[in-house]
Amino acid sequence: MTAKEVISYMESLQNEGQRQILMRFFKTGVGEYGEGDEFLGLKVPQTREVVRLVVRGFPLSEVPELLRNRWHEVRLCGLLILVDNFERLAKKRLESNDAAIRGRDEILTMYLNNAEHANNWDLVDLSVHKILGHWLLLPTYLGDGDYKTRLLDELAKSNNLWKQRMSMVCTWKTTQMGDPSWCLRYAEMHLRHPHDLMHKAVGWMLREMGKRISMDLLRDFLRHHANEMPRTALRYAIEKMEDSEKQYWLKYK
Repeated sequence: MTAKEVISYMESLQNEGQRQILMRFFKTGVGEYGEGDEFLGLKVPQTREVVRLVVRGFPLSEVPELLRNRWHEVRLCGLLILVDNFERLAKKRLESNDAAIRGRDEILTMYLNNAEHANNWDLVDLSVHKILGHWLLLPTYLGDGDYKTRLLDELAKSNNLWKQRMSMVCTWKTTQMGDPSWCLRYAEMHLRHPHDLMHKAVGWMLREMGKRISMDLLRDFLRHHANEMPRTALRYAIEKMEDSEKQYWLKYK
């Protein structure tokens, strides 16, 4: 199938009632974070089914047309196609394979070149850790030893909320793979971010780091930063703790 055929098929599934619900849920009104985003009214499982039907024979060169489409669900479809392709090239037996490294680098480059089109939190959260986050811990031909940190720093310091969220949420994968350093670096970098969506992302990633790697690492971070963390970020970070410890950190000075 071509991108145009995929778009046409997804448009045929449009659901007006669900579209209105999604537009409210993803804050598409004037002045809201998703202002102007347009929805077909497809649920995520429907989009995943489209991906399942087309992904194996779908040319990578067609994906940018999906990523730049007006419809939110079509952009999600393009992102999930990239995720599927990346994960197939990131299997353990292919980690150091020359062709797989080049393929992963190509997918990552396409993903980042279209990062501004992943312009809502679900588009970021369903894709970034599986592409960018996984890539951080794999061989690459794109740059030297500091390249990965420079790349993430550039996202973190951009003026785009969704790129900033990418730099934080991608650490979900590095945490899952046992490396807490990325989470700690970008949680500290975004600690004073003004937007609630980043407060939630920081707290969420810290909670995952504590749960999967070390609660003592999380406690150490909190000892240094709990008194300056936005309340939302702190509440997310301590969510899995016992009530008595939650109260301790909420009152920590």
